[in-house]
Amino acid sequence: MPIKSSTRLFWMLQLFGWSMFGISNALTGWLHGKSVAYLWPSVAYTVLGIVITAGLRQLFKRVWTRPMPVLLTVAIAGTAVSGFLFAMGRVHSFMWLYPTSWKYEGWRDYLYELPFSMYVIVAWTASYFGIKYYRMLQKQKEAALQATATAHEAQLKMLRYQLNPHFLFNTLNAISTLILDGQNETANRMLGRLSEFMRQSLDSDPMQEVTLKQELDALHLYLGIEKLRFDERLQLQLDIEQSCYQALVPSLILQPLIENAIKYAIAPREEGGTIRLQIDLDEDWLCIVLSDDGPGCPTSIAADGFGPRGVGLRNTRDRLRVLYGKQHRFIVDNVEPHGLAVTICIPFRLT
Repeated sequence: MPIKSSTRLFWMLQLFGWSMFGISNALTGWLHGKSVAYLWPSVAYTVLGIVITAGLRQLFKRVWTRPMPVLLTVAIAGTAVSGFLFAMGRVHSFMWLYPTSWKYEGWRDYLYELPFSMYVIVAWTASYFGIKYYRMLQKQKEAALQATATAHEAQLKMLRYQLNPHFLFNTLNAISTLILDGQNETANRMLGRLSEFMRQSLDSDPMQEVTLKQELDALHLYLGIEKLRFDERLQLQLDIEQSCYQALVPSLILQPLIENAIKYAIAPREEGGTIRLQIDLDEDWLCIVLSDDGPGCPTSIAADGFGPRGVGLRNTRDRLRVLYGKQHRFIVDNVEPHGLAVTICIPFRLT
């Protein structure tokens, strides 16, 4: 909290607390038969308390960063001296306001007032330290949360940057191949679609969620590029529940999964294959299942980090872990008679 805000908070609490003390003291006196004039000594030592504890605060601020033994010693000594001064102030306020009716008994008056005065100042010191440490803990907590958020954002961006160059390399390699084969028109169309896809990819924030419709629009840009590469060898089946289109999903979460499926289930096979995307609701979960009819992965898929399909699947899993913590499911498994299915379940939230 800025210094000005900290000082403002102190004086708000200081004036409010001592005002309540003065009012309580005056009411207590009236309930015990004191006259209305008893208000004036209450006002006098309330003002005195404000002045004494304001000085005590300045003393604590000077030693706040010193070692704990020094801070405790100063706090105890300062509180003791302030309590004694407050007791003297209470006695002399009655002597000043009631010079004829007050019978001064010397040190006995001070001893009589000292326990109550010490109790008030000790309570003030405890409150001051309690509020001070509470605010310090809040600042530390906010700093820790900010550091965690920054680390998560950096991690997500790192994961995104691992994916985009991989896709870019594959596409540029395909364009180069098309040019060498004399398919310049196809290469030009692919380059145009690549430019559009990369523009949308770079404009999106990996920390932000988008609607499923926006995610599918970006996916169609990517698939338009891959369609030029594989033509009829790449078949895509979509089965999407209508109520899911406005659900929120991480931006570009599907592209690396589709890219993996194309790389391992479509590209190696002369006849190509089919990729199926199914999205529906399961109570409060948005469930996304992406499957292909390729060769699948070895049975040790869970143990060896997703087998040969590691990078894209691992990065997707890590993005989900950063964004949702334990509030998600990510399952990779073989399907019968052959192929691989990736299941993602995240909390269903609308825009």
